[in-house]
Amino acid sequence: MNATSDAALQTPVTIEDPDLTMDSGRGAEGLERRLLIALCGGVLLATSWIATLLGINPQVAQFPAFLGSVILVIPLLMGAWREVGRGRPSSDALASLAVLAAMASGMYLAAGFLALFLWMANLILSRTAWGAQRAIRDLLDLTPDIARVIGADGTEKEVAVAAISVGDTVRVRPGENLPVDGRITAGTSNINQASLTGEAVPIEVATGSDVYAGTTNLTGQIEVTVTAVAGETTIGKVEALIREAESSKTRRQEVIEQLAGYYFWVVLMVAALVWFFTIRSADEAIRDQAALRAITVLVVTCPGGLLISHPTAMVAAFAAAARLGIMIKQTRTLESAADVDTVIMDKTGTLTTGRFAVSRLVPAEGIEGAVLLQAAADGEQHSNHPLARSILDTADKARIQPRPIERYEELHGRGVVAHASDGDVHVGRQAWIAELNPDVSEAVQTVDEKLTGMSGVHVMQNGRYLGAVGLEDRLRRHAAEAVGELRELGCRRVCIFTGDRLSVAKRVGQAVGVDSIEAECLPEEKHEELKYLIRRGHRTLVVGDGINDGPILATADVGVAMGLSGSDIATNSAGVALMNDDLRHIPFLLSLARKTRRVISQNIAMSLLLAIIGLALAATGTILNLWLAPFYYALGYVVVIANSLRLVRFGEEFSEQEQERQRMEADRVAKPVRQMATA
Repeated sequence: MNATSDAALQTPVTIEDPDLTMDSGRGAEGLERRLLIALCGGVLLATSWIATLLGINPQVAQFPAFLGSVILVIPLLMGAWREVGRGRPSSDALASLAVLAAMASGMYLAAGFLALFLWMANLILSRTAWGAQRAIRDLLDLTPDIARVIGADGTEKEVAVAAISVGDTVRVRPGENLPVDGRITAGTSNINQASLTGEAVPIEVATGSDVYAGTTNLTGQIEVTVTAVAGETTIGKVEALIREAESSKTRRQEVIEQLAGYYFWVVLMVAALVWFFTIRSADEAIRDQAALRAITVLVVTCPGGLLISHPTAMVAAFAAAARLGIMIKQTRTLESAADVDTVIMDKTGTLTTGRFAVSRLVPAEGIEGAVLLQAAADGEQHSNHPLARSILDTADKARIQPRPIERYEELHGRGVVAHASDGDVHVGRQAWIAELNPDVSEAVQTVDEKLTGMSGVHVMQNGRYLGAVGLEDRLRRHAAEAVGELRELGCRRVCIFTGDRLSVAKRVGQAVGVDSIEAECLPEEKHEELKYLIRRGHRTLVVGDGINDGPILATADVGVAMGLSGSDIATNSAGVALMNDDLRHIPFLLSLARKTRRVISQNIAMSLLLAIIGLALAATGTILNLWLAPFYYALGYVVVIANSLRLVRFGEEFSEQEQERQRMEADRVAKPVRQMATA
């Protein structure tokens, strides 16, 4: 290994209440059920209040209030029971105690209205949180239910998407969303992939192009052979990522919930002290308010705002990230991203486009170029590596067809072996070929020296060294800009870890301005280098897209996979998936993580401050009384939710010039369609 250095991503979010579910279906059902209960209780309370105003017998007038308060307090008691069962009595437990205390004091109307106002506050929270989640889910509800499947006889038939199988061919007309992932077998068009990538510029597709469910076919009719359906599609995996993110908890959230458990007993003790000192007052009028003040303390100090400080900020952050095509698997991943100080990037497919072109054939002495290219195509015909695809494209243009092979093996980080009837073909790295046949080491070295600045694929057939294929790829647009933004965010080290040649890695590293390069690395060597950085106290983020990046993506504090173009292993190993190739989303992710952490801290501070102020006001009973307490209780929710939802708009100004260019390009592509529609 060579080195050079300047210094040496299924349950919904739960906010302490099962009815506050974020799932779009069950969330709507829960809201309707809660609204019906609140309506029934409210009607009974209003009846009692009117009867009291009309001077009806107090015992008769109080009965509807008693019944209404019972209806409204039962769900609160159920929530309190669940909290106690989990060993964390909190908001519902305190609210239930307050309502029960009012009922025990004979204040049925006050108890009923208190329960009703608490319900209304929770309904506001439920509707707001569910709406924030719905904004994310709208990105996913893009796959049509019906698709046009082309039969073996060429006839078109509409079938349910659930009945489609891999290998079927579907027809998609202009203006329709794609129902499946697949590969185009006929037709050309422009596809809007904004739902997945956040990029407004449509891409041109033709026969052989990969397309994805949930994206929009704009201009031409295409026929697509299905490669993935349902949950296996790219958009299905995005939904799975969001569900996984919603169900996870970070260390900070767990600490908040533990503190809320202690908070319950502290509030209970404070309410008892308020009652005790009030009842001992020399003023009889003040003594009569002892129970009311204690109940008011229980209400205004409920830790509802504290408990939603973390989840609401995370939901808003997920929405902001998803809008730009950044899919985060777990909340703890976003929390870890706030502390990243070292970024490690793969080269091929990450800093570079991964779309290689064969620049040079360097045959060994006595070997013709056509023989070298034929052997390389034979060996690479079943590989998904970008280098392999480029070699096969070049062979196809040269009218060289790969010959049949009997067996194929891929050795990660080394190369491939194709077993054919006339012998084995080894295609791969220089060091691996020399290791397999030390007798050709000198010839390998001679050929390799002619590939300066290129990625070399060396070929050996039946132990005979044939030479190497030299390939080059282009640097990703905005790669250097992304590295500069990472430095502005305070990252102390940006590195390249690659299995490619040192000369190629140096060329890329100098172009983007990284701090160090680890080149010609095997996957296990990348892993060891990463563990060394972690042992030295670096908080690491790794960006990669290949199979050999899987181990370091899983080991890093934050692993980021290039979602659409990367391998499944890379995507599954990483904590974050980028649905487009704009590397500026890496510094955006770090900025979002740090902003989210600040918002959570602000939420916690404001919740505690409101609780302290409410406690002081409730204890005196002069400004904040039992009738105003529910509104003050709701104020904590409103402040936290409003502060968290600021994150939804975070990043709207991201790359304004680029977005303007995208809009202009989208208008250019859509103009012919509009003209055709007008005609």
